[in-house]
Amino acid sequence: MNPSPIHVVKLNLYKYSLPLPLLRFIFIPKFPFSSSSSSLSLSSSSSSSLQTLDQSQTNSISSSLFHLLSQTQNPNNIVNLICSNLKQHNSNLALLHTEVKALLPHLGTQEVSRVLLRCQSDSSTALSFFNWVKNDLGLRPSTQNYCIVVHTLAWSRKFSQAMKFLCELVELVKDDLPSEDVFKILVLCTEDCNWDPVVFDMLVKAYLRMGRVREGLRSFRKMLRVGFVPTVIASNCLLNGLLKLNCTDRCWEVYEEMERFGIAPNLYTFNILTHVLCKDGDTGKVNKFLKKMEEEGFDPDIVTYNTLISSYCRKGRLDDAFYLYKIMYRRGVVPDLVSYAALMNGLCKEGRVREAHQLFHRMVHRGLNPDIVTYNTLIHGYCKEGKMQESRSLWHDMIWNGISPDSFTCWVLVEGYGKEGKLLSALNLVVELQRFGVSISQDIYWYLIAALCQENRPFAAKNLLERMTRDGHKPELEIYNELIKSFCHCDCIAEALRLKTEMVDKEIKPNLVTYGAVIDCLSGLGRSMEGESLVGEMVASGMLPDLAICRALFNGYCRENDIDKAQSLLSFFAKEFQIHDTDSFNALIRITGGKGDITSSLEIQDMMLKMGLLPNPLTCKYVIDGLWKSKRVDSASLVK
Repeated sequence: MNPSPIHVVKLNLYKYSLPLPLLRFIFIPKFPFSSSSSSLSLSSSSSSSLQTLDQSQTNSISSSLFHLLSQTQNPNNIVNLICSNLKQHNSNLALLHTEVKALLPHLGTQEVSRVLLRCQSDSSTALSFFNWVKNDLGLRPSTQNYCIVVHTLAWSRKFSQAMKFLCELVELVKDDLPSEDVFKILVLCTEDCNWDPVVFDMLVKAYLRMGRVREGLRSFRKMLRVGFVPTVIASNCLLNGLLKLNCTDRCWEVYEEMERFGIAPNLYTFNILTHVLCKDGDTGKVNKFLKKMEEEGFDPDIVTYNTLISSYCRKGRLDDAFYLYKIMYRRGVVPDLVSYAALMNGLCKEGRVREAHQLFHRMVHRGLNPDIVTYNTLIHGYCKEGKMQESRSLWHDMIWNGISPDSFTCWVLVEGYGKEGKLLSALNLVVELQRFGVSISQDIYWYLIAALCQENRPFAAKNLLERMTRDGHKPELEIYNELIKSFCHCDCIAEALRLKTEMVDKEIKPNLVTYGAVIDCLSGLGRSMEGESLVGEMVASGMLPDLAICRALFNGYCRENDIDKAQSLLSFFAKEFQIHDTDSFNALIRITGGKGDITSSLEIQDMMLKMGLLPNPLTCKYVIDGLWKSKRVDSASLVK
């Protein structure tokens, strides 16, 4: 059946942004529900089921022979049969499955919508049926199916379940149906089912909960266009979401829309906007805004003051922050831990740690119990000034008061001792922390191992690595490389090679840094041949040597006075790895020339030219020096 012109008007109302209440007064001829036509066939492009909800399966079967079938076998009767079973058997879904099993291939999204509409007065039945379709049958409901069940649940005041399905729908549309307009379908569904305007508030919140703030903003504005007025709670949620994204301009646009459409702000609105002002860095407008806030009948509360104090402290405007601190008492707003922590942090940043500590004592005197944040603020302040005794005293004080140090406490204390060059104190602190049951993070172990390696204490660092492993942390490539470099720097090549083997056993692949350190150490110890064998190992593992490795081996062979091997090494690296090192060739010319072997020097120069390396001034200097040396040797021979 083709829709009448009036029906077409109904489908296009959404385009003209009419206030939704007007839709109730437009005459729309209702067609009887059937598998071929339904006033709910608005989302024919909706997704099919997870198995297969092909719309061709859901089309009405127009065969005139269907009337000869029994009611339980007639595909056109599937909706009546499901509704009857749900009513008679009190939502016994197992029995329903048995009754309609033969007709399930004919259950499509339109049939699901019709069942949900007929069950809308009993939200529990509608919910059970919807979950049965989605979970037991493994079908994916359409956007329209979701919207009907959300309306039904919201109408029945089951807001948490409605929100769950809205979030699920928002995620479904994002991943699989980006062209679907959830807001539009929610509006169109109001023509056929009970609904509550709160659903549209919930849609804005659902978008925000799923981290899709811009879609939430679009839904907010669509609400205003069709005549719905969002609640101040939804508006505040949107403002907060925009603030988190640093969309401060959008925050003011939303606030202006709130004023234009008569959405009365509350204290939470003003606190968010105060935060927006502070984030904008426009604290000059704060006083004007606070005045407007008071004109609206709202007195600044603890959140307002804390937002402003934190902002002033971040900008170094401590005088303004302490002025507000005094104003709070005059207005009957008692500063809390957040207020004191912000002020103490501001003082510590300016190096006024003693004043921050005095403020800490004032806070305790006024009956507030310090928390981990206030302790950490002071400990960090003292550590930055290198006053480790005071930091350690505060650490003991917090443990005495039953506050367990967190990872930040441990880090600033260990780093503080490290900067003072007191690694032994830092290590003792780690042992003491573990005795109090405090878990040591991998970052702290890494910091201490690196510091010990820099002090050329690789054996102590290795012991700490073993302790770290016992604590359940998995060593990473960088930690092993630091240890290997430290052992190599101390000429402890056996330990370095042992660590390299340990890495491989733990399926940590050595990299260029690992091989570079070991090869350099072997070459320095007169074991260049072993170093060169590691180059073969590198290549076999898919890694190419670099210039530093080439030079390390070259210098090793030169120290071992194996000039022929050094020369062949340079040729090999140039041919196999395209590493052309002019400095090493120059060194080779200098060595041969220094021995008066000008023939070898000139041969090396010719080799350079064949490789495309141009001699530089040093090359020429060493060749000339070699010629001069050779002439002197020849002269000496003639004298003899």
